[in-house]
Amino acid sequence: MDIFERIKSDRGPIGRYSEVAEGYFVFPKLEGEISNRMKFQGKECIIWSINDYLGLCNHPDVRAADNEGVKQFGLGYPMGSRMMSGNTQLHDDFEKELADFVMKEAAVLVNFGYQGIMSAVDCLLSRRDVVVYDSGCHACIVDGVRMHSGKRFVFQHNNIESLEKQLQSAKKVAEQTKGGILVISEGVFGMEGDQGKLKEIVALKKKFNFRLMVDDAHGFGTLGKTGAGAGELQGVQDDIDVYFATFAKSMGCVGAFLAGDNDVVNFMKYNMRSQIFAKSLMSPLLVGGMKRLQMIRTMPELKDKLWENVNMLQSGLKKAGFDLGKTNSCVTPVYMKGEVEVAMNMVYDLRENYCIFCSIVVYPVVPKGVILLRLIPTTTHTEADIKETISAFEAVQEKLLTGAYKEVAVQ
Repeated sequence: MDIFERIKSDRGPIGRYSEVAEGYFVFPKLEGEISNRMKFQGKECIIWSINDYLGLCNHPDVRAADNEGVKQFGLGYPMGSRMMSGNTQLHDDFEKELADFVMKEAAVLVNFGYQGIMSAVDCLLSRRDVVVYDSGCHACIVDGVRMHSGKRFVFQHNNIESLEKQLQSAKKVAEQTKGGILVISEGVFGMEGDQGKLKEIVALKKKFNFRLMVDDAHGFGTLGKTGAGAGELQGVQDDIDVYFATFAKSMGCVGAFLAGDNDVVNFMKYNMRSQIFAKSLMSPLLVGGMKRLQMIRTMPELKDKLWENVNMLQSGLKKAGFDLGKTNSCVTPVYMKGEVEVAMNMVYDLRENYCIFCSIVVYPVVPKGVILLRLIPTTTHTEADIKETISAFEAVQEKLLTGAYKEVAVQ
């Protein structure tokens, strides 16, 4: 069969909805400055779908730093890959500050989170090594693991008994291949909102002699006394061998970094193909990034306000009878029951008649018959936003239970 003929007949699990969903449920266009309220389809909506946790994306001090960076360097500087001609003192300085913040010896910048962690997994593992990862890990980790030419094992999400069972198998393979074991988990799982059981995972390190990589994209800046993430909160930051975080969440920016011991970071620096053969991060992003990190370190009131909103939203939803699963982070999932078409009708109602914009997650990301509405609280949300949202959720939940959304079709 011709490749393109196959593509026409099978658009993929999400692509098959493109004709009815594109521009509204997927690839929507939000207008206005990043904030708690933006315009969608010409209406002002309360926005719960942007990961700008600390409200830094459009903070005036950040905007001033971003503008100064562009004024000083333009959008092209430096040119070339970092290894060849794209390195600057700004890159080195930012890496030192990031390493210090997450309590590691060294850090290395990567252009994008998805690309960076994929490349890190690929470069750290040889064909003799074994990787063991949580079934709930983000797609970037799954794709990185798929690139691995050696053996891989997956354990049930946050199930330590399952992890130990897979580690027993991994240990046998590693003994045969004379390789090592890398375990991968997350600081916060982005859909469910539950933290990875890092403390329990670390407790198995001596028994199975593995190294631990943690993707802390949603924990960086939001968890821990200083904001250094889930490892800091759980008291095991020192036991995380490779720490990863992106700037696309708390910092409201572009880029990411990996941190760990000097030798490990240096190895990644010289062996991550996605960075060796790609243009380095632009200087304005570094200027703006350093300003954001400075504010995270010196303005704890940002995180305090975030958690004030998180607690208000989550406690209010629970009091109203909603199922939030096992979240113990800022990520706020609301679980309901219904098929894809029902979910689309309900979200259409939320957006058009209640002016609430949140992400909708359906099969195959979650099991059939499950609707997950994911809300991301930020420092910019207000008490009025939260009360209005809870009231809207109560209204659509009642309609859902009475079968109202089975009788209407998205217009």
